[in-house]
Amino acid sequence: MIVATIGFFDGVHRGHQYLIQQVQEEALRRGARSLLITFDRHPRSVFAPDSAPQLLTTAEEKMALLRATGVDDIYILPFDRTMAGLTAQEFMQQVLKQQLGVTALVIGYDHRFGKKTDPNLTRDGGEGFEEYQAYGRELGIDVLPARELTGEHVSSSAIRRLLTGGDVAAASHLLGRPYTWSGRVVHGHEVGRQLGFPTANLEGIEPTKMLPAKGVYAVECTIHPKMIHSKAMLNIGRRPTLDNGTDISVEVHLFDFNEDLYDRTLTLSFVTRLREEQRFDSEAELTEQLQRDRAAALKALTNHCK
Repeated sequence: MIVATIGFFDGVHRGHQYLIQQVQEEALRRGARSLLITFDRHPRSVFAPDSAPQLLTTAEEKMALLRATGVDDIYILPFDRTMAGLTAQEFMQQVLKQQLGVTALVIGYDHRFGKKTDPNLTRDGGEGFEEYQAYGRELGIDVLPARELTGEHVSSSAIRRLLTGGDVAAASHLLGRPYTWSGRVVHGHEVGRQLGFPTANLEGIEPTKMLPAKGVYAVECTIHPKMIHSKAMLNIGRRPTLDNGTDISVEVHLFDFNEDLYDRTLTLSFVTRLREEQRFDSEAELTEQLQRDRAAALKALTNHCK
């Protein structure tokens, strides 16, 4: 027997974690195995690529987080136009029943999968819970309603909106952990060193991974491959005081590390946003502000660790 749920699980946020917990509890109650069914790419990247969102987790990060839940099995479905063309009934019969042997499916009332069978349906993503239950009865699959988290709305879309606004603290709360972003250290302009704040210039490892809004942040930095940790402050933006043009720069100033970082990979864990990006009239004014930013970042990071 197999108790399953299905979703893209971008971010593996607190809502996902609560759903997975319910799948595990139901599997334990039935003496069955728990199964997570996910996709190899965001469905919208196939049928509406222009509106596909930037992602909260890379494929590797998502799999690591899903495995960490302790679920028995994870199955990755290749999502292509053939898969997108299946109705909910066809998906349940061909994939859930015949291919995977699912005996119970736990989903939320607002969960949608399968191609629309009625062009007059206004809800996104096909049919809904009642239809899934009816198809399940025909196929011998119990379709069970998942309980929702109480007190707040948690979704990947809500987290993306928070990151777009720079509210990394609120985004991290919904995720249940700090939001992270990784980059490789590349050569930069080295102006920060002249100002007394040497920075590592980062180039994103995964172009589909979401970068928070422009601004100055307090972050925890992990240096790979030796997993060295350092407190740091980060600037994302166009460096208006230094006439950087339209290019977005990602520059991190580490407080506890002075070795050469070129070509190494850094993972940033966002703690809080300190301020928006600003233009200053002189490099002296910028240096004074950077000193204030450093003090604010150290205070925020110290409080975060308590």
